[in-house]
Amino acid sequence: MNLTAEFWVQAYIARLRLLEIPAFVVAHGDNTAGSVLIKLNTLDGNARVFQRTFDLMSGTRKWVVLADGEESEVDQSLARQRSFDTDVWVIEVEDRAGRHLLDEPGLAE
Repeated sequence: MNLTAEFWVQAYIARLRLLEIPAFVVAHGDNTAGSVLIKLNTLDGNARVFQRTFDLMSGTRKWVVLADGEESEVDQSLARQRSFDTDVWVIEVEDRAGRHLLDEPGLAE
């Protein structure tokens, strides 16, 4: 049984808050099956967007960088993504140290 997108987003934000890492829902996607993009804003004018992918060969899921660079360019990339996928969730994480927790157990796989 798969988790709904909404449940996953709520759990992810709660986990970030435990470490006092601010996170916000920027775009609310489909509650059940929407994909999730994570924008990491390092508050220095730069940002990175992560997207979860599925490797058909190994059967594993992993987070990959969809866009990386100046925040304005990353925001344009997000806007393009949302223009053809209206069900997508966008979560913005703000952390100067670049913490996003996507590489930790329970989120990495």
